[in-house]
Amino acid sequence: MSSGAAQRLQTLQRHVGFREVGGQISPPPGAKGRGMEPGSSPLTTHVLDTASGLPAQGLYLRLSRLEDRGQQWTELKKSCTDHDGRCPGLLPPGQMKAGTYKLSFDTKGYWQKRGQESFYPYVEVVFTITNETHKFHVPLLLSPWSYTTYRGS
Repeated sequence: MSSGAAQRLQTLQRHVGFREVGGQISPPPGAKGRGMEPGSSPLTTHVLDTASGLPAQGLYLRLSRLEDRGQQWTELKKSCTDHDGRCPGLLPPGQMKAGTYKLSFDTKGYWQKRGQESFYPYVEVVFTITNETHKFHVPLLLSPWSYTTYRGS
């Protein structure tokens, strides 16, 4: 593996919480079956720029909830990814309720700041929350020509 690829891999591993123990890379403690810690946001996201292999820093996004009355989207929060591609405090504890939510990512603005042409001007991820006591993580893997999302843990 080239030194550049190894450095990107280490950065990604640190990003998701892996650590080195006795010369071995280990997942973060409690990675399996994590619950929601008191005071932590019940809804989180992080964005990885798969073209560079690094977190997508400085990507603007909006969180909205679909209201039953008239099927209108209500904006709950505007945010921007930090140096690690994350949005801390996306939804404060106690504000989550069952329903349909949408994360809208300004991918055009992100790629333009990097002097990169892209195919998708924005990405909208719509998802349903049925149990407001659970923690929900919505990662986005992003390149100028594609994106992938999934329900994380």
